[in-house]
Amino acid sequence: MNTQGMIGVGYRRKMTNALLDGSDIHPEFVELAPENWIDVGGTWKQRLNRVADKYPILCHGLSLSIGSPDPLDMDFIKKLKAFLDEYQVPLYSEHLSYSKCDNAHLYDLLPIPFRQDAVDHIVERIKIVQDVLERPLVLENVSYYTPVAAEMTEIEFINAIVKESGCQLLLDVNNVYVNSFNHSYDAHEFIDSLPLESVGYMHMAGHRKIRPDLIIDTHGSEIIDPVYDLFDYTVARTNPVPVLLERDFNIPEMAELDRELSRLKAISKSHWHKETVDHGTA
Repeated sequence: MNTQGMIGVGYRRKMTNALLDGSDIHPEFVELAPENWIDVGGTWKQRLNRVADKYPILCHGLSLSIGSPDPLDMDFIKKLKAFLDEYQVPLYSEHLSYSKCDNAHLYDLLPIPFRQDAVDHIVERIKIVQDVLERPLVLENVSYYTPVAAEMTEIEFINAIVKESGCQLLLDVNNVYVNSFNHSYDAHEFIDSLPLESVGYMHMAGHRKIRPDLIIDTHGSEIIDPVYDLFDYTVARTNPVPVLLERDFNIPEMAELDRELSRLKAISKSHWHKETVDHGTA
């Protein structure tokens, strides 16, 4: 199932009727967290099946905890593979972070120390997950608010993970903007230093400025113009990939979300459609 260049939205249960009706919002795919749907039956299973009949499904996980010191949860990963296979999910992504320690779920995405021993640990775990799932793992650059015991830069850390594991990168453009603001670096230079040939997916979202020197990644606000501008800069430098509009709470009317989808479509297609046409006529 080819979702390259498509623009989608995160699926929330309250959106089901609007997605099935298709009159107020027009995504080209939907993304869901598999943890929220594995082992679900009854009416909601039927509704998910109807959504999957209409839209390609991509999955973005919450609990793999790839950077955790705890052993991988192999029972969960096997259930995950069955779910991905059942819905023919072409892309499964997760966070380059951890959310579990000493068998306790922390319900947050905690930053991993930018260190070579952390790289080695994560690379080994990525290869195991990819072997079980029989598909590449796509890992997201996360927002963070203080580095922890860093011995290398964030960009060196991300590049090492991707190069040594063979995974793909979920490039969250808003997270780059948030981190560049909070840690005073140039977002464009950061984008240019990433392994852009390994980008397999992108996320776009809103954030909240809580102090003159601090913004928080919230997924609860509309995307601001500087993040759209950074997205335009990024799309011009990458191959066509699926792009997701994230909105986790403060979800507005579907027509308002659709306007954000339309703007993302216009930006992406201004670059990627031309590339497709040029390649097709070469």
